[in-house]
Amino acid sequence: MFYSENECKLSEFAQLTARQTNSGDVPHASSISKNIPIYDGDCLRTLALENQTAALNELSNILFEGAGVFVISGAFKDTDTIDGASAVFEQIIEQERATISGGDHFAAKGANDRIWNALEKMCDVSPEVFARYYANDMIALASKAWLGPNYQVTSQVNVVRPGGQAQQVHRDYHLGFQTTDLAGQYPAHIHRLSPGLTLQGAVAHCDMPVETGPTKLLPFSQLYDAGYMAWRREDFVRHFEENCVQLPLQKSDAVFFNPALFHAAGTNVTTETSRMANLLQVSSAFGRAMESIDRTKMCKTLYPVMTSLGLSQSEEDNLVAATAEGYSFPTNLDRDPPVGGLAPKSQQQILRTALGEGWPLNELSAELDALKKRQASF
Repeated sequence: MFYSENECKLSEFAQLTARQTNSGDVPHASSISKNIPIYDGDCLRTLALENQTAALNELSNILFEGAGVFVISGAFKDTDTIDGASAVFEQIIEQERATISGGDHFAAKGANDRIWNALEKMCDVSPEVFARYYANDMIALASKAWLGPNYQVTSQVNVVRPGGQAQQVHRDYHLGFQTTDLAGQYPAHIHRLSPGLTLQGAVAHCDMPVETGPTKLLPFSQLYDAGYMAWRREDFVRHFEENCVQLPLQKSDAVFFNPALFHAAGTNVTTETSRMANLLQVSSAFGRAMESIDRTKMCKTLYPVMTSLGLSQSEEDNLVAATAEGYSFPTNLDRDPPVGGLAPKSQQQILRTALGEGWPLNELSAELDALKKRQASF
C-alpha cells in the first residue's frame, strides 16, 4: 500500500487532532496545558530513580499514541549549565557569520542564526561545557523512552531574532525531509515506521514567552499515518494554523515530541528578545543521523575531561551515550569480526572500558584509531 497526497482526508485528520489528553494516562504529569503533559523535572528524576520502567512507559505512550509531545519543566537542575552552553553557541555563531552562509529548513533565509552540527562544534570549542550539558539525565530519559538504548544525539542551535517569522508547518526527519513525490514512493509501513527512528527535542536557552514564538504544535497530529503526504496541502496547513497551540517555556525547560507531529517555530513578535533553543535530533541506533560527526575525535577530546570531573555513574553513562557511536555496524567483518558475541565492540563499549580500567589517553586513542581502520571498507 502507498499513500497519495490527493487521497489524504482532512476530516480524518481533524477527528484525530480533536482528542483530549486524559489525566489518567499521564498520572505523573504535574499538569496538562492545551493537551500537552507538563512534567516537573525534579519529580520526574525521582520517578526515574524509583521506577524507571514507569517513567519510560508513560513518556513512550505519550509520544506514540498520546498527544505526541511533552514538556519537562526544569530539565536542567540549574541555569548555569545552560548559560555556559549559550556562551559557547554565541562564540560559534560569531565565528561562522563571517565565513558561512547559513540557512534553515522551512523558514526564510536570514530569519535566524543556525548552527549546524552544534554537537561536535560545542565539544570542540569547550569539552568541559559539553560534558556538563550532555550528562543531563532528562535528555537521556526522553531518548531512551522513544528510541531505547544506543541512540545517537545530534543538535542544531536556532536563534530567532526579533521579527523573525514563523516556519512553515511540517513533519520532520526522515520522511519529512523528502519531497512529496519522493515520500509517496515509500510504502505505507515506512511512513508508520519513520517516526520511530528519531526523537525531536528542544532545550530553552532563554525564557520564551509566547511573544517570542516558541514552537507551534498540534497535539495528536502524529497519529495520522498519511501525514507525510499531507502537511504541504493548503487545507491541512489551514487546519494547523487554526488549531495549533504554543506553550511558554522558561530557561532550562525542554520539550520533546514525535517527529511526525505537525509543528513549526512561531513568529518572534518582540523587539528586543532573541529566542535561542538547542534543537535535539536524536536518532535510533537503527537509523541514519542527519549529520556526519567525527565521534572518534570527540571521544579523544572529552576523555581527559570525563576522567577529571567527578561525574556520577549515571552522568558518565549519559555523556558516553551522547558522544560515542553506540552501534557496531556498518563494519568490515573480515577485519572486525564479532568475538564473544553477535557484534563487534562499539565505540561506546571501548570508551566505557577505558573509563572503567583507567586507560591513559594514548591507549584509548590507539584503540579508537584501530577500530576506525577495522571498520573501513578496504
